[in-house]
Amino acid sequence: MGDNGLFTVPGPGRLAAYLGLAVLGFVTGVAGALVQGGWFPGGLLLALLAVGGLCYGSVVAMRGRAGGAAAGTGWLVSVVLLAANRAEGDFLFEAGLGSYAYLLGGMAVAVMCATVAKVPQPDGA
Repeated sequence: MGDNGLFTVPGPGRLAAYLGLAVLGFVTGVAGALVQGGWFPGGLLLALLAVGGLCYGSVVAMRGRAGGAAAGTGWLVSVVLLAANRAEGDFLFEAGLGSYAYLLGGMAVAVMCATVAKVPQPDGA
C-alpha cells in the first residue's frame, strides 16, 4: 500500500489474509487443545503437527514470515485463553506432561516456523 519510512504497509487484501490466518490459528489451537488431551500420545503428535503445518503453510502461502507469525499469534491467543482458570473453577488443560508438551512444544514450533522457515524462491533463469 504505502511506505512510511520504516516498513511497507500491506494492502487491505494482504491484511485480510493475515487476519484469516490468525483466525485459522485460533481454531487450530482450540482443536489441538481438545485432541491432545482426548487421544494422548497420538493426539498430542497430531496437534503439534497441525500447528507446524499451519505455520509453515502460512509462510509459504504468504511468501513471508509474517504469515507464520499471524497464524502462530492466533494459536497462542487461543491457548492462553483456554489455559486460564474460569470463575467456576473449570479448566481445559490438566496439569500433566501432555498439556505442557502441547503448550511449550506448540510455542516452539510456531516460533521456529515464523522465524527460521525459508521462504521458497521462484526458479531463476
